[in-house]
Amino acid sequence: MKAPKSFRLHIGIFGKRNSGKSSILNSLTNQDVSIVSDIAGTTTDPVEKPMELLPLGPVLFIDTAGIDDLGNLGEKRVAKTMLVFDRTDLGIIVSNFNDWDDYERQIINEFKNRAIPFIVVFNKSDLHEENDAIIRQLNTAKIRFTKTSALKQTGITDLRELLLQSAPPDFIERPAILSDLVGPGEAAVLVVPIDKEAPKGRLILPQVQSIRDLLDNDSFCMVVKERELREALSRFNKPPKLVVTDSQAFLKVAADTPTEIPLTSFSILFARFQGDLNEMVRGAMAIDKLKTGDKVLIAEACSHHPIGEDIGTVKIPRWLTQYVGGKLEIDHQRGHDFPENISEYKIIIHCGACMWNRREMLSRIMKAKQANVPITNYGLTIAYSLGIFERALQPFPAALDIYLNKKI
Repeated sequence: MKAPKSFRLHIGIFGKRNSGKSSILNSLTNQDVSIVSDIAGTTTDPVEKPMELLPLGPVLFIDTAGIDDLGNLGEKRVAKTMLVFDRTDLGIIVSNFNDWDDYERQIINEFKNRAIPFIVVFNKSDLHEENDAIIRQLNTAKIRFTKTSALKQTGITDLRELLLQSAPPDFIERPAILSDLVGPGEAAVLVVPIDKEAPKGRLILPQVQSIRDLLDNDSFCMVVKERELREALSRFNKPPKLVVTDSQAFLKVAADTPTEIPLTSFSILFARFQGDLNEMVRGAMAIDKLKTGDKVLIAEACSHHPIGEDIGTVKIPRWLTQYVGGKLEIDHQRGHDFPENISEYKIIIHCGACMWNRREMLSRIMKAKQANVPITNYGLTIAYSLGIFERALQPFPAALDIYLNKKI
């Protein structure tokens, strides 16, 4: 089974038109992934290529349009390129010694402002001589760089090695989803409802990843549907360390789980794993300030056709309306695009972002903070609006302390 995007190191390739970005990608992957042409502006939308970059592991290369593209269409291409910064874990700036100017410095500033590690690749080294002044600038700024000729396939091995050396530590030592809350030799019960939205013949990604995380850390795991939970718990010789439920079944699972057993949801686990749980707890507390007519943004990472009692388009709006006691103005957003006018919203409610890398979710949290708009996620919203927020935060002492002491 291929590693999901959320588990891949996202490596964004940036630079001016015709700098050789696509040629570098093709050389790194040993495949003709991107179209290569002497005509500037060949790459339009970002091109993605998953692969294994050993010994690092699964990565996703993203080839972007030139940051210097022109005209109305060029502006749209540049806008798409800028969105790629939101999900870049490790950046590559492709240039050459003759063309280095403010565009490259603009990309460097973008990386630095976002605390994204990056390297510089001086391509076309067979055509351009080294520039000592540029090299001194990069050495002074402690920016790593290398030289390549994608056309002649030289320097590609050194580029791969530099990528391995520059990978962010938090990718190499990825945090646990829930195994740190359970421990080796201990048990967790995962409650997985099977309804219309459950994919036929398989589990959804957060459930699969949670099971694997437990197994990797020598924990036990029992998977049940919500109506089987009470019977399952009665068969334990000693209580499990944790019960995790799909957020939509929170009320029933909370009723069937003894209060001495910690309880949370997959979505809340992913608020911690993919984002910033403490910040999203603060965001959920803003639900109390909502009033009739307020604007709410509900955002999902992936696009799907809503069916039946869809969580984002039906259930959460209904629970929020009941909690507030009046109709809210709710907008929906799906995919990588994010509204520029987020300051208009009183709160942003996001899915668990299981299909994304953590960097993109953190980028959205950062944008919300800059706009002074509270942001939370589905599971936290459901727990808050159903009145079981304190119970759902029991496994997370720091987050629970924020709620109990109203540390907004």
